[in-house]
Amino acid sequence: MKILSFTGVVLAISMAPNFAADEIAVERAIGTEVPGEYKHPCTITELDNGDLYIAYYGGSGEYEDDSKVWGMRKAKGATSWSAPVCIADTPFLGEGNPVVWQAPNGIVWLFYVQRHGDTWSDSRIKAKISTDGATTWSDSFMITHEQGMMVQGLPTVLNDGTYLLPAYYETGHDQEKTDPDTASLFFRIDPRTKTWTETGKIMSDKGNLQPHAVQLTDDYLIAYCRRGGTFEPLPDGRIIRAESHDGGKTWSRGTPSQFKNPNAAIAFIRLRNGHLLLVYNDSIAERTPLTASVSTDNDKTWPFKRNLAESDETQTFAYPVAIQTRDGRIHVVCTHDSRKTILHFTFDEEAILSHKADQ
Repeated sequence: MKILSFTGVVLAISMAPNFAADEIAVERAIGTEVPGEYKHPCTITELDNGDLYIAYYGGSGEYEDDSKVWGMRKAKGATSWSAPVCIADTPFLGEGNPVVWQAPNGIVWLFYVQRHGDTWSDSRIKAKISTDGATTWSDSFMITHEQGMMVQGLPTVLNDGTYLLPAYYETGHDQEKTDPDTASLFFRIDPRTKTWTETGKIMSDKGNLQPHAVQLTDDYLIAYCRRGGTFEPLPDGRIIRAESHDGGKTWSRGTPSQFKNPNAAIAFIRLRNGHLLLVYNDSIAERTPLTASVSTDNDKTWPFKRNLAESDETQTFAYPVAIQTRDGRIHVVCTHDSRKTILHFTFDEEAILSHKADQ
């Protein structure tokens, strides 16, 4: 194990040249060298041509009206990312929380949030599409006009071909907390009829938001969600778990899971071999460490766990997004360094399976 110092943070990166599958590579995709220091949160997708594409929103601050959505590309085989370009901007209104995703039919979707007031509870969901691999984008259009609706997680393609877009309904007008009726939900998109249907909400005691769902059978889905409430440490602060038994149309009440959560976003995906990957901050207080866990038995147990990065509370790792590319590699992006830097981790699943949760 070699310990590397990286932008003021200690990252534990396994260096085993004879076992490439046990390596975790990390790079700084973008930092303060690009004007507009604020970069948060980010999202990533693999395009059909093998390029990676990151989007984030940035400007002079989280609640500033000059925030825009920016996109940047790492061409297949390239060693660096392109300079960011603005891909969504509305005069006099701030944008936030982009989600970029290429659907099976080749259309690249950009979902994002537009804030119409002083807090995120004043937001609506907008979208754009690209038919040329995220080179050019359509005009923007509304997904929902309902106040308080937001997005953050990547869509899931269900077994019947429909898309499940994670969303959440945020209430309360305090920038330091959400109200207990803040709830997760999903939009079902039928690409054949181009219709949108809102699912039932996931309710929980303190509220929850920013869900991520995986489908285990045609009818059975599970979701993990960020806990709501304040940012104060809670002894019982946990990621919220819910189930659907009708293909994602309705959801059970959310209950605390085994996983700690400091009121922070998570990533949750199903790998192509059927294993489940959860990336989260394994803490009730801080957005560090950044931890990856794997379940090989459909969420019954989570015996494998490894910190991807860790630091003190001044250098956190926030809003992870995870994908598995066609070559089988896992990619995780997150924001870091007071939301000024985007980190990009790349590894094989074996890098996590080689570490038992109790180690």
